[in-house]
Amino acid sequence: MENKFELCPKCGSKNIKWCNGKKWLCPDCGFDLYCNVAAAVGIVLYDNYDNVLFEVRAKEPRKGFLCLPGGFVDPDESAEDAVVRECREEMGAQIKEGKFLCSFPNTYVYKNIEYKTCDLFFTAKLPEEFKDMDDFVKTLRREESEVVGFEVRHISSVEEVEALPLAFTSAHKTLLKFLEVK
Repeated sequence: MENKFELCPKCGSKNIKWCNGKKWLCPDCGFDLYCNVAAAVGIVLYDNYDNVLFEVRAKEPRKGFLCLPGGFVDPDESAEDAVVRECREEMGAQIKEGKFLCSFPNTYVYKNIEYKTCDLFFTAKLPEEFKDMDDFVKTLRREESEVVGFEVRHISSVEEVEALPLAFTSAHKTLLKFLEVK
């Protein structure tokens, strides 16, 4: 999929062109629009029993598939603050501290527009006041526009990761990295 703009957003010319896989350029007025990467965050929230928390997506892209809690970084927000905010918004959970794990590129198609993202992933252990992930899930309040529900999956092998119906390849790669370092 290639994003296609038929008109220059500045002068309305129909001569806008995609250049070098990085930007659109209007030869008539000189306007250029770079296709910058968007930053997104996700968190691998786990317990002592190799269980990981997943959300079931409520909307496209990949509605109904599993994803790690997270979302896009807002303007003037750090990745660390974004992952805490996203957990609060999507799950009603207060995650105090996430530890950076890895980053991977991703492609996010929304309303037929392709967004290139750099997904930054963190890990956090289940808060101590909960005995296990199922106990924690009972306290969550889902953001209905984003999350259909929550699933807890045992993740201790590559085979378990491969069997997951994940929405995004970056989450798949992250879980494999999580297995390497845990």
